[in-house]
Amino acid sequence: MDRALWTLGLVAFIALMAGLLLLGWRHRAGRQVDIPALPEVPATLGADLVEPLAGVYVATTRSGSWQDRVVVHTLGRRAAAEVRAVPEGVLIDRVGETPVFIPAASITMIGTAPGIAGKVIGQPDGILVISWRLGSRLLDSGIRAEDRDLQQDWIAAARGLVSDAGDFDTPIDTPTTDAPATAPEGTEDQGGSSTRTDGATA
Repeated sequence: MDRALWTLGLVAFIALMAGLLLLGWRHRAGRQVDIPALPEVPATLGADLVEPLAGVYVATTRSGSWQDRVVVHTLGRRAAAEVRAVPEGVLIDRVGETPVFIPAASITMIGTAPGIAGKVIGQPDGILVISWRLGSRLLDSGIRAEDRDLQQDWIAAARGLVSDAGDFDTPIDTPTTDAPATAPEGTEDQGGSSTRTDGATA
């Protein structure tokens, strides 16, 4: 009898925790109604600029706030993915989930960070981070690559897609983060700001 009560209590506790998580997820989505829908994937894409990068799409956050996960438009769903850099932009092709297409004109930084919401590697290049503009919001999308050497080649090739920050006139409030993205090729991060590969800060 005691074992049955303990089992029922455990099941009830798990159900309560799951319900609270779902409620929190819905409240977070309600606070993110200002984030517009994702761009559509073009019907045709050009040739890959570099070999596609296999790995896991981890999360997307508001830029500069590495734990502020974005959950709207399926961006909060982790999935295995292939990341392609093409002339039109970056395609994060997620297995079993909606693909995330980032137009080249929207990309503001491509670099690495030790972690992003839901995944902390503890190594400076543990997570590939793509910072990009969606409407008036700046977001960071993180991918855990399987091949770290290929990740460096991918970043080097994809840097040509990064847009000039001056092309954007809408200001963005960028919260301070304790896990900033690190841009390749020796650019430095200043405090909590994300350093773009063109030398500007967001």
